[in-house]
Parts: sequence; C-alpha cells; structure tokens
Amino acid sequence: MLLARPFVFLRHGETPLNRERRIGGRTDVPLTALGEAQARQAAVWLARPWSRVVTSTLQRAWRTAELAVPGQTAIRLSGLDERDWGELEEAPLVRQPPYEATPPGGESWTSFQARVLAALNDVLASDDLPLVVAHSGVYRVIRTQLFGSPYGVRLPNALPFLIRPGPLGWQVHRYVPQNAFSSSKRGTGSP
Repeated sequence: MLLARPFVFLRHGETPLNRERRIGGRTDVPLTALGEAQARQAAVWLARPWSRVVTSTLQRAWRTAELAVPGQTAIRLSGLDERDWGELEEAPLVRQPPYEATPPGGESWTSFQARVLAALNDVLASDDLPLVVAHSGVYRVIRTQLFGSPYGVRLPNALPFLIRPGPLGWQVHRYVPQNAFSSSKRGTGSP
C-alpha cells in the first residue's frame, strides 16, 4: 500500500523508443532533443527546493531530473526502474500484454509493484514533498494504488503531476507551484 503522503511525479522526457512507439522497459536509452527540451521546460514548474529528488537508475530519468531541477542532487533508486519486459523489450507498443501478465523472460506485475512501492514508501516516509522522476510503468503502479487499476491514459513526457491524499481520496492533477498545498484546488482525477 502506498503511504498517504504527497509527492510530485514527473515522467521522463521523450526517448527514441517513445517516439517510435516501442516498449522501453529496462533498455537504457537517452533522451531525444525533444526530450531534453521537455525536461528544460519542466524546470519552469519545478523551480523550488525539493525535500528530495529521486529518479530511477536509467539515463532517461536521471537526465530528465538533471535538466528539470538543475543544481539539485537526485538520488538514483533501482526500485524506480521501469519494468523488465524481457523478450518484449523494444517491441512495438501494440505487442505489450496486459499489465497483470508476465512477459516472456520479464518481470511479473506482482514483483514490479512490490519493488516500486518499497522504493516509493521509503522516500515518502522521510520527505515532505519529494519529486519522483521515473517511468510510465512506475506511474501505472501508483495508479493501481490510488484508483485500483493500472489502466488509463499514458502520462505525457516531462509534465509534473501532484499526487496527494485528500478527504475524498487521492487527488492527481497538474503540478504548478501555487497549488501544491492549496485547498482551493480539489479536483480528483486519474490520468
């Protein structure tokens, strides 16, 4: 279970595999020029001191953090790495099986969820409002904890979302600095 603490989630910038609509998984690919530009644009929204910045160990996530929050140290956590899709790594996205299915030679959904939740909960237990820079699959785990299903719209690249518990359940909405703890913004959502 995800600890009921607020955090900001940022999916990494665009990669060549994203552009080609291929499964990235554990394949360690760089950002495209557009991905780097997306990360720099995110810096406009993320310009503040963070209690902690954490990323996966994959270059597309840590490079996004370097560009989006320049001057802040990001801690790389293997628990936030994207799911291992085994034989389906770099396959067309249309070949991706349901999340609950274990891909041939890959990581099971149960193992992936346990790994991601352990890493997130360690961060959430000790930080007020951390920034998590990771992957679409990591958000699917978060989404399952919040709304009971990994299915839904894929998060856009390098667009920050505030995720926080509220009186009516979890809330997910675009992060802009002035709404981080504002009670006037109450929309629940499930991107």
